[in-house]
Amino acid sequence: MAQIRIHGYTDQLSVKAGHSVTAHISAEGVNQVQAQLVKLIHGDENPEGPGFIEQEIDSPINQAWPVTRQYIQAGNFLRVDDPQGRLNSTGAMTLHAFVYATIPQVGRQVILGNWDIDRQSGFALGINTQGLLEFWLGDGAQVDAVVAEVPLMAKIWYFVAATYDPASGLATVHQEAVLNRYNSLLSKIVPLDYRSHVQTRMRVKPAVGTSFLIAGAHDRNPSRGDFVAQCFNGKIDRPGIMKGVADEAVMAQLRSGQASHHDLTLAYWDTSAGYTDHGIGDTVYDQGPYLLHAQGVNCPVRGQTGWNWNGRNDCYRLAFHEYGGVEFHDDAMTDCQWAPTLTLDVPVDLKSGVYAIRLRPTAQDNHPEAGAMAEEYLPIFVRAAQPKAALAMLMPTASYMAYANAQLTFEIPVAQSITACVPIFQAIDIDYYKNGLQFGLSTYDAHRSGHGVCYTSRRRPIINMRPKCRMPGVAWPWQFPADLSVIAWLEKMGYDYEVVTDEDLHHEGADALKPYKAVINGTHAEYYSEPMLDATEDYLAEGGRILYLSGNGYYWVVGFKPDMPWVMEVRKLEAGSRAWQARPGEHYLATTGERSGLWRHRNRAPQKLVGTGFASEGMDESVPFRRMPDSYHKSVSWIFEGVTEEVFGDFGLAGHGAAGVEIDRYDLTLGTPPHARILATSEGFSDNYPLVQEEIMYNHPGMGGTQNPSVRSDIVYFTTPNNGAVFSPSSIAWGQALPCRDFDNPVSTIMKNVVDAFIQEGELPGMAFCAEEKQWR
Repeated sequence: MAQIRIHGYTDQLSVKAGHSVTAHISAEGVNQVQAQLVKLIHGDENPEGPGFIEQEIDSPINQAWPVTRQYIQAGNFLRVDDPQGRLNSTGAMTLHAFVYATIPQVGRQVILGNWDIDRQSGFALGINTQGLLEFWLGDGAQVDAVVAEVPLMAKIWYFVAATYDPASGLATVHQEAVLNRYNSLLSKIVPLDYRSHVQTRMRVKPAVGTSFLIAGAHDRNPSRGDFVAQCFNGKIDRPGIMKGVADEAVMAQLRSGQASHHDLTLAYWDTSAGYTDHGIGDTVYDQGPYLLHAQGVNCPVRGQTGWNWNGRNDCYRLAFHEYGGVEFHDDAMTDCQWAPTLTLDVPVDLKSGVYAIRLRPTAQDNHPEAGAMAEEYLPIFVRAAQPKAALAMLMPTASYMAYANAQLTFEIPVAQSITACVPIFQAIDIDYYKNGLQFGLSTYDAHRSGHGVCYTSRRRPIINMRPKCRMPGVAWPWQFPADLSVIAWLEKMGYDYEVVTDEDLHHEGADALKPYKAVINGTHAEYYSEPMLDATEDYLAEGGRILYLSGNGYYWVVGFKPDMPWVMEVRKLEAGSRAWQARPGEHYLATTGERSGLWRHRNRAPQKLVGTGFASEGMDESVPFRRMPDSYHKSVSWIFEGVTEEVFGDFGLAGHGAAGVEIDRYDLTLGTPPHARILATSEGFSDNYPLVQEEIMYNHPGMGGTQNPSVRSDIVYFTTPNNGAVFSPSSIAWGQALPCRDFDNPVSTIMKNVVDAFIQEGELPGMAFCAEEKQWR
């Protein structure tokens, strides 16, 4: 019997009761799937906790649905809008561009043309399998080419061109390096001859090809139909096509970067046009006579340095003409664009919470050999139609997107050194890796070119945003399934709560939080946009109350594409715990125009909002907390009512402790409010917990947890204006300690004390005891 694979995603993660959400499903090995709406309660199968818990919900979607295998377009490219076929000429022509190939010898790659792989017709300028510049054309039966004699070097800017004259059959290719002191990997001191000018007489004439593409070629097969292949890897700057064969004077003009604005121009795409202070979109504007603009597919990366970048300006807002580089990757993917399978009309009276569409084979198709991919969950965060609860859980969906389909354990050589654990893979991890990572990568991964992934999307299956999923590097839940431990605690305690998501916070600002007296962050709210951070600050300043359960939260600056809210961008810069680093000059988000990197380096360290910020990470073990003297002050001692232990939290589903994995600490120099109280501090960590990189000015011994006093997790509490407050346990492991011992433990008791106080109107407990004199035990 065939192995069954079921995968899917929804068109949106957050939906209000009374609205609808659409599921897009692909399946192999079956032609129908059984759908079931479920409420997710707990996502960790660890026997030390309550185990996996879901509740089936009555719904019209609970039935069998027909499915087929749906395919994915990988690779980004530009599709030229040419309805009249002006670029499908078979006459004399000149193609030209500046190119920066990142992996020239990875296989055939198209720079620009109308080449049709299946029909072997049209023409293209590109790179052949030997890494040589090539111009080729085909008539549907035969293909001929002219090839440069010198291979293209990786990460070097070149001017490249090809000419073709059908009357004589002569075709040429031209390549010349356009090195300056800043724009390429190598400098002028390297004694290499990058030039190649070759002429040959072609034996065939091109047939009319398909539509014109930049960075790809047309292909098709019977199963999936039309698609684009032979995608380019690297940057392309100011490509164009002209009628006729350019003479040496015109070629010199093009090589110098002067715009092609004469009678021979068919199209000249000025890749530096369209920048604003708020970023740039996916349209590349044609400055030629026919305005044949090109539209990006799978988000080609903008805001990249071009062939003429001189190193003086590090932002496209300062010198847009030096930022004509558009970067392409043959494994990029930001939208599966699958056909819809079913639509869930969320009942207006459905209680806000975390739900999912569970997909399984029908009873007649299920069999023991079906495999781990025969079950799929599509999470949905249902918001209240009209908020009524006093308490909300803010689901960190931006961070879920950042980690979507992360391959750290497979691909990062130091992964085991970081985690101090032997990887433990689930069947779905291995299947996904073996099948070519077809649903795209995370912002912790690198493209095939080695350059980091800056765009992530939720319009694709996300295999690690599922209940029961365990992060291979540490073998416990991470992000979404870890946050379900907090959801399970809320359910067990009987709280009336609602959920909102990062996207809601980004788009609605503080209005998304204002209905609630208190808001709980997830276990790892690491990725924040400026509107999200602004809304959090405004909410607290106006009397809101936040329980910051994260470790390493409010850390990376991200942006969402205004016209594609399912796409998020981040650039990893010179500091921070990062899997890659953006190239010089490429530090600003194309989606918003702002500098990415750490919020700390824009003077908005998380300490300024929640009292603590990133101190260390380590995954060998978690540890307990020890109460500090501040915890006995009468202004805060109520938080520990019912807790008799000085040391508490020596248990948990993430490393067997409440303090650990990633941890934050109090730091007045980074903006911790001066009246904040340190309620507890973690016991000592191992040396597998080093001090975070952004705090190291000089490397020297003594950075590990056994020696460095800054490697610690602090539980902090402070008040804000208008009876607001913040409670920060500052540890990823905290939320996953809540379910232990059937939720009856000191961590749970402390959480309940705080939540009970935070959801009440009026002054918080202990507000009368604000003076320093004799308010201690």
